[in-house]
Amino acid sequence: MSACGNEARYAIWTRADGSVVSCTEKVKVMNENLDELSQMLQDAFEDGLLMEVTPEQMKDVLHKLVDGLYDPWDAR
Repeated sequence: MSACGNEARYAIWTRADGSVVSCTEKVKVMNENLDELSQMLQDAFEDGLLMEVTPEQMKDVLHKLVDGLYDPWDAR
């Protein structure tokens, strides 16, 4: 952990203008969200393997879920 209490476990988070998101609480929430998501993905992956789905197919499906994400605040 850095002196500010920010952990860069996943990334140095940046805004659209390139500035760094440095708010300790924001970084903490993002890291906690990603920790939870990582565990959920691993659980789903392992469930698929237990159901005899190939690892490649499971990864493909999980990648497609990520590829399908959209920005609800994107001005279109």
